[in-house]
Amino acid sequence: MQTAQAATNTPRRVFVTGAGHGIGQAIVEAFVREGDRVAFCDCDLQRGQEVAQATGARFFQLDVCDKQALEGAVQTLLNEWGDLDVLVNNVGIGGFEPLTATTVEHFELILNTNLRPVFITSRLLAMHREKMGATNPYGRIVNLCSTRYLQSEAGTEAYAASKGGIWSLTHALAVSLAPYHITVNCIAPGWIHVQEQEQLRAEDHAFHLSGRVGRAEDIARTCLFLCDPKSDFINGQCITVDGGVTKKMIYPEE
Repeated sequence: MQTAQAATNTPRRVFVTGAGHGIGQAIVEAFVREGDRVAFCDCDLQRGQEVAQATGARFFQLDVCDKQALEGAVQTLLNEWGDLDVLVNNVGIGGFEPLTATTVEHFELILNTNLRPVFITSRLLAMHREKMGATNPYGRIVNLCSTRYLQSEAGTEAYAASKGGIWSLTHALAVSLAPYHITVNCIAPGWIHVQEQEQLRAEDHAFHLSGRVGRAEDIARTCLFLCDPKSDFINGQCITVDGGVTKKMIYPEE
């Protein structure tokens, strides 16, 4: 029987959602450096083209809220590549708004952007593996969650609900996709510095047990670790990458 290790001696086939900048871009770059065949999607044409040109990855311009467009991109890759080995559901938006000022439509937009695509892409991969007879012994799905799935600020209801949903969906998918040799895990980043205009202060770094604010590369390295063939015993888990912040006891100042 072919092993997962042998299956990845050839370049892996990787698809990343929302990879025009930030964490998604770092994940694309990391897999490209590994020598894998990488495709990604983003709604921003200019940023997507820049990442594609810099990395050689294939770019699909689309809005993940458009079910047909997202399914079309995944199906195109399945048809042309024969399968997907790695699926990284990274896309996400914040959109924090006071509860009394926000709308149901805004809540739905956040869930449709952050949560629903995880189900759409994972379902398509499962259907493909089932149709092919589950012959590929290697598969990885990594979903981007957030530490806000377990802690909140005011006005983050939609975002927290979407990230909590991703964590719950992750362990459900891990059970359902086990027959197709696919592990499913999620990463919960803390404060990751991805906005160039954001000015970090000494106290921002000192707030973290690790002594610094996170970088997109920290999440990309975690993603590579979860996608290592030897990491197959990690399944249905949420890995927190936050510099230790969620382990701090924080009391109000006197």
